[in-house]
Amino acid sequence: MTGQCAQVLRIIRELGPVLSFTMTADYAIPEAAARVHDLRGKGYNILTQIHSAIEFRGSIRRNAATYSLGTPEWPAPGFLAAPEPARQRGLF
Repeated sequence: MTGQCAQVLRIIRELGPVLSFTMTADYAIPEAAARVHDLRGKGYNILTQIHSAIEFRGSIRRNAATYSLGTPEWPAPGFLAAPEPARQRGLF
């Protein structure tokens, strides 16, 4: 993995729960939510907590996300679940 996805994963691993604003302001990752979405698609168990209001650098920010790694970190629970048999999906 390379680029911003690798950077976001490293930041979350090193800092623990991290605000999306911190990733944008301190690490120049303007679309942290999109990178988290990409990481989830790769199987990482990234948890999101939404805060209705937080103070960030002296200003109140609304609907801020904090990202952290769940346990196990990878694969996310259910990521490798066996697909439903074709018969149950009505294909046979």
